[in-house]
Amino acid sequence: MRRSGVGWLLAVWLLMTSVWATADAATPALMPDEPSDILLVSEHWIGYTETDGTGLGWDLMREIFEPAGVKVEQRIEPYTRAVGLVQRGEADAWIAAYQDEVEGTLYSTWHYDTDEIYTLGLASKPLPSLQTLGKYRLAWVRGYEYQHYLPNVTHFNEVARRDHILSMLEYGRADLYIDAKPEMDFVLAQSNDPQRYRLTYLTSIPLYLSFADNPRGRALRDLFDARMSKLVPSGRLRPIFSRWKHPYPFDADDADDAQPRAGVSH
Repeated sequence: MRRSGVGWLLAVWLLMTSVWATADAATPALMPDEPSDILLVSEHWIGYTETDGTGLGWDLMREIFEPAGVKVEQRIEPYTRAVGLVQRGEADAWIAAYQDEVEGTLYSTWHYDTDEIYTLGLASKPLPSLQTLGKYRLAWVRGYEYQHYLPNVTHFNEVARRDHILSMLEYGRADLYIDAKPEMDFVLAQSNDPQRYRLTYLTSIPLYLSFADNPRGRALRDLFDARMSKLVPSGRLRPIFSRWKHPYPFDADDADDAQPRAGVSH
């Protein structure tokens, strides 16, 4: 009876094991839910990321994400706060990141735009260049970290706002102000005599999305890169740049073999 009882229990155990194995084989492994929305944070840039959701940047983000089933939600924050929100995982990504700008976030492989970087100074001063930046006292908005992306930077000051840039230049508290072209236009519009100042082109820096370093952020980053790898060769983004009268950043790429460009790193 003892051996018979053990045999019966063994038969039952083998039968149940078979049933469980069959059930496991028939049930596919559960995959984590793909994000259905993305919270993007950005500084307010005129004509680019407006508070009402209009602008080149927001239009590009909607074209990249929404046809893939991911609704774009936008939020305006000062630049340094936007970066902090993404680092803490309280937002999914921030707009207009420079490659490897900060630690603790994930950067897209593809850039989606470029910053045309200019200096603004008094027209009476010598003409600056990338090679001579070390001779000047520079200023830019806090958090932009241009010292990592421009050569020969020695003396610089970070300012909280753009409101007093012209007076800084006028009274000699800085020799040159550095910013992207649209922001330069905003600063110059505050002057009653814009001819007193001179804009000088320096360089172009690719712009990326930087995502939260978590599973959701990784999924959204991979989706962004996959979408860009299709949208750039197809030319689907070109009409958006044209509508906003903004230079198309991929003209140097072969339309038949467009590849993500390497960004400027630290």
